[in-house]
Amino acid sequence: MSSGKPLLSQSAPLSAPQPLSIHHNRHSSLTISSLGCLRRTASSSSSISDEAQVNNLYDLKEVEQDTVTTSVSRNSRESSAFWPKRKEYRSAELYLQCPRRKRRGLVSWGGVADSWLDISALEVSGGSSRASSRAQDNLKKSQRSERFLQISMQLAESIPNHDNPRLIHINDAKKTNENADFSGNEIRTSKYTFLNFLPKNLFIQFHRVAYLYFLAIAALNQLPPLAVFGRTVSLFPLLFVLTVTAVKDGYEDWRRHRSDRNENNREALVLNSEKFYPKRWKKIQAGDVIKICSDEAIPCDMVLLGTSDPSGIAYILTMNLDGESNLKTRYARQETNNLVLGGSTISGIVRCEQPNRNIYEFTANMELKGHRFPLSQSNIILRGCQLKNTEWAVGVVVYAGQETKAMLNSAMTPSKRSRLETYMNRETLWLSVFLLIMCLVVAFGMGLWLKRHEPELESLPYYRKTYFEKGKVGKKFKYYGIPMETFFSFLSSIIVFQIMIPISLYITMELVRLGQSYFMIGDREMYDSSTNSKFQCRSLNINEDLGQIRYVFSDKTGTLTENKMEFRKSSIWGKNYDCRLSLTGPSQDIVVEGEDAKFFRQKWRLQSEIFPNPELMKLLYKDLYGEEKIAAHDFFLTLAACNTVIPIVSECPSSDPDCTPGDTHKSIAYQGESPDEQALVTAASAYGYTLFERTSGHIGIDANGEKLRLDVLGLHEFDSVRKRMSVVIRFPNDTVKVLVKGADTSICSILKKGHPSNDPVISTTQSHLNEYSAEGLRTLVVAARDLSDEQLAEWQCMYEDASTSLTDRSIKLRQTAALIEYDLKLLGATAIEDKLQDGVPEAIESLRQAGIKVWVLTGDKQETAISIGLSCRLLTTDMHQIIINGNSEDECRKLLCDAREKYFVKSASCCDQTPKRKKKAEIDYLEIPSNTKSASQMRAGQEDGPTFGPLALVIDGNSLLFDLATMCRVVLCCRVAPLQKAGIVDMIKGRTDDMTLAIGDGANDVSMIQMADVGVGICGQEGRQAVMASDFAMGQFRFLKRLLLVHGHWNYQRIGYLVLYNFYRNAVFVLMLFWYILCTAFSTTSALTDWSSVLYSVIYTSLPTIVVGILDKDLSHKTLLKYPKLYAAGHRQESYNMSLFWITMVDTLWQSLVLFYIPLFTYEESTIDIWSMGSLWTIAVVILVNVHLAMDIQRWVVITHMATWGSIIVTYGCMVVLDSIPVLPNYGTIYNLGKSPTYWLSILLITVIGLLPRFVFKVFHQIFWPSDIQIAREAEILRKRHRFFGS
Repeated sequence: MSSGKPLLSQSAPLSAPQPLSIHHNRHSSLTISSLGCLRRTASSSSSISDEAQVNNLYDLKEVEQDTVTTSVSRNSRESSAFWPKRKEYRSAELYLQCPRRKRRGLVSWGGVADSWLDISALEVSGGSSRASSRAQDNLKKSQRSERFLQISMQLAESIPNHDNPRLIHINDAKKTNENADFSGNEIRTSKYTFLNFLPKNLFIQFHRVAYLYFLAIAALNQLPPLAVFGRTVSLFPLLFVLTVTAVKDGYEDWRRHRSDRNENNREALVLNSEKFYPKRWKKIQAGDVIKICSDEAIPCDMVLLGTSDPSGIAYILTMNLDGESNLKTRYARQETNNLVLGGSTISGIVRCEQPNRNIYEFTANMELKGHRFPLSQSNIILRGCQLKNTEWAVGVVVYAGQETKAMLNSAMTPSKRSRLETYMNRETLWLSVFLLIMCLVVAFGMGLWLKRHEPELESLPYYRKTYFEKGKVGKKFKYYGIPMETFFSFLSSIIVFQIMIPISLYITMELVRLGQSYFMIGDREMYDSSTNSKFQCRSLNINEDLGQIRYVFSDKTGTLTENKMEFRKSSIWGKNYDCRLSLTGPSQDIVVEGEDAKFFRQKWRLQSEIFPNPELMKLLYKDLYGEEKIAAHDFFLTLAACNTVIPIVSECPSSDPDCTPGDTHKSIAYQGESPDEQALVTAASAYGYTLFERTSGHIGIDANGEKLRLDVLGLHEFDSVRKRMSVVIRFPNDTVKVLVKGADTSICSILKKGHPSNDPVISTTQSHLNEYSAEGLRTLVVAARDLSDEQLAEWQCMYEDASTSLTDRSIKLRQTAALIEYDLKLLGATAIEDKLQDGVPEAIESLRQAGIKVWVLTGDKQETAISIGLSCRLLTTDMHQIIINGNSEDECRKLLCDAREKYFVKSASCCDQTPKRKKKAEIDYLEIPSNTKSASQMRAGQEDGPTFGPLALVIDGNSLLFDLATMCRVVLCCRVAPLQKAGIVDMIKGRTDDMTLAIGDGANDVSMIQMADVGVGICGQEGRQAVMASDFAMGQFRFLKRLLLVHGHWNYQRIGYLVLYNFYRNAVFVLMLFWYILCTAFSTTSALTDWSSVLYSVIYTSLPTIVVGILDKDLSHKTLLKYPKLYAAGHRQESYNMSLFWITMVDTLWQSLVLFYIPLFTYEESTIDIWSMGSLWTIAVVILVNVHLAMDIQRWVVITHMATWGSIIVTYGCMVVLDSIPVLPNYGTIYNLGKSPTYWLSILLITVIGLLPRFVFKVFHQIFWPSDIQIAREAEILRKRHRFFGS
């Protein structure tokens, strides 16, 4: 089939009607039920394949019974009775007959880009009886957690609706837009306009409850009966915050307007009357044909029609879209590329899905000259990308402006909330209760006082009906009666005591978190020189959560390992071949010497660390015949052809000393999104099978010096359901083969068995796979089969329907793949090494010592996972392994109960109901490995039976037992799908109160990262999707040790103390006012000036809190890293808990009493005025709270001294300024007080007596009941003294 023609142009017309009741071609009859969906008749045998079972860890496989999809076993295909009926089966048409409402029921757990079908769709597998029993067991588990269902529904929202496809007329924007309301290409990212800025900004700001609280207080103070403070002064805090925020928002929005204006006025070349003319971006419409030159940005989402490359390839940089720095390849269809290169006008129709946010999927088809062919994600380039290494590219606009995927994804990820902040709200509620009680006491006291003095009210100040001024009758005083005066007293008390609710605490916490993030980003110990990446704080809300992590969920590949794949071993036709690694350098010439040189017509120079195995090279290049030679040939041909890797060929530079004149050397590099594929293609090239060309219709392979041009008839890409990839190739001799590679569990079930030469190869290869896995190598199985003309015709017809469908395309493609992916001939297996990152074993060991439970979630085999677990110190070799292979939950539970009895491991109810987590099960542990999709390898708490030592339990079952899993320190989950990772994290979050952290490096880890309390992304080889979805990002896994044990500990200790101190600081001030009001007839008058009350939290005491919250360190980083168990202080909530809150409140009560009564008793016999007393209380409370803070500071630096003592000096300075203003009632008070020794003595007594109980308590507690932190701090101090004074 020529690549220049439509691949499926000779198939039957799409509009041809098809029968509705059809029999399956390889198995028992399949009928259409009343709903029009596939049904299994009584004569059929269904099986649930191994790869489909990956998705049922939490028993989420149940969908409506009407949507159960049939999987056909291989055994029945061998029945000749059904073989001739192959042509009659059209699965795609059967799916088209399903009602849309019922088809949506198929959407469940799975990959976002794969429509999430999590049960096998016509999966071909062996062992139907066992699989059938598994299916029955799985269908019995019909209960899902409500949270999982919500997650599924939320994720399902991203599935595009193809019921109403968008029609794009190529090069006819007018016709495209005349009957459709398509968006123009003008974008707007700004929030405001000149007219709506003020009202809209105020509306947004007052969504914050704190601002509403401020507004309510200011409004109450404007009422004459409630004017406790000056009306202007009461508005100052609110106006200040609103103005600052408005200026900031206005500046940011002005920058957005400027950016939008520059973006919309850029120009692009648009086709008009067969010529390209410049046109502003904002004028571009859907249907326009655009030409993009090299290094230019893409103005909208456009389907490629042609490029400067004859093969239709374009290279794009997607960094602005997904953060990935590696170039991506996109293709123009060969049908349109030839027309573009030939200068012909293109007119056709593109039918595509409605705009959606999924940047990794695009479903469409194109009609051109009466032919229809599919379009996918590889045919579209998105707005925000750049064209690279391609002279020009031409495309038709399908999405413009706000409908582009980049703009649809511009919404920010919902922010997470700190656990400590949640606890803080609980204490804030208690403070609200205290505030209410105090206000009620004042109001009740006021009512009683008025009732008692009711006859005297006419003669009492402020209650006389008439004021007398200079002997004359003045204005009348409004007296509202006892009930209303009592109510007004209650409201006035709220105004006076308003700072009891620490609104300023939220602002202080944000500033402190910002400062903490600055120092975390600047930590040189968390800088990765290999990737030139610094630590990133992408979320400022949850710094303190890093100090309370109990569970760490980690991906393996790229997170624990380097994700730099190296081809190590291969098993070909039952024989093992080992490949030595190069130790001399990255560049290696693959040249065959001597008489074998005749097989090479061209030499390829590539970057490789592989020395070809001499024995295998001899097999490939000698004149040998037989099945082994054919299998080896097909093996490497499959590695070179079955992939999506793009070869980049360049001439050998003349400056290269290895090149000689006339040398035919060419340099070739491979670029792909999967490091595994790149490693396999490189290995194939090292053995002489070099992929040197790829287009949308064919590939070029240099096989042993012979250049082959192979037509690609179709490609079934790897997906999480099938776990394999296949490509249908037509060879120059017109033979057609399907080449397949995939996971062993996926391939082995669809191999052709019963053949005398094939069965021994399968057995031997399986043993090789086990050996490779035991060494920690990643394995893939390679297989192939020939296709007859009849099989090819049927597959082509169904493939055309599936690949051009706009509805359930991925499901139909999986069904189509099942038609050819069976009865495969096993060729061999590959083993790739992915080395551990530096420092991973040490980091995991430290995390375990810190009391953190490490769970590794991987899709690898059990043996591979165990080997990696041993090498990174998750598992140890001295463990007693308990092997449990259960096919059902009941069987698994029974085997677990037997093991518990044997090894004396206690559990609440091992077979009936799930017990609660045991907090203390951390001393010893039990190892539990597993090889199942949903079961795990666990290192669990072992309370009894120490004579057996550590235990290892291997589980093969379909459910993860929560009671056992939560007893574990380390869990290794094998064969888990991406969404199952999120499900495991959600299980722990939902059933425990522990903090969870998820760390990963790839797009398959995004759901897990977003589900965890703290998400960490690794800047690795798999792009930056994980980084973009994370809260924190780093270059290496080993940095997690420092992030948690050092910065996590510091942040938690600082924020915990900050919250308690703010509660204390505000409460002591309010209680002082409360005692004063009780002594002034409950009148809510204040001895403090209005400005002193306002500036107390804003200026007088705020700066020391912020500085200490950013810079204070209870222990050095060396001590925290040396003794990881100190991290457990966060688990015990030593820095912030309910007990500390109540102790702080009791201490606050004492200090407020001392603060109020010492000056009262000191000046009892004096004639001091009330404003002088208020001035004394103001400076005394500031000194008291700052000395209180100084008692708790662990690390004194210059800026800490300046902030702590400087705030006292600033307070004196402000009081001097305020007391120098003649119009204020406190004019001159500070000058008179400063001359009196009694004034200074009162301040000294307040400070000493107020803090004495706290000092005594701290001394006794540290001497008799020291914490681990205090002991470690004393040890630090002793070491410093020893170094200072010498030995």
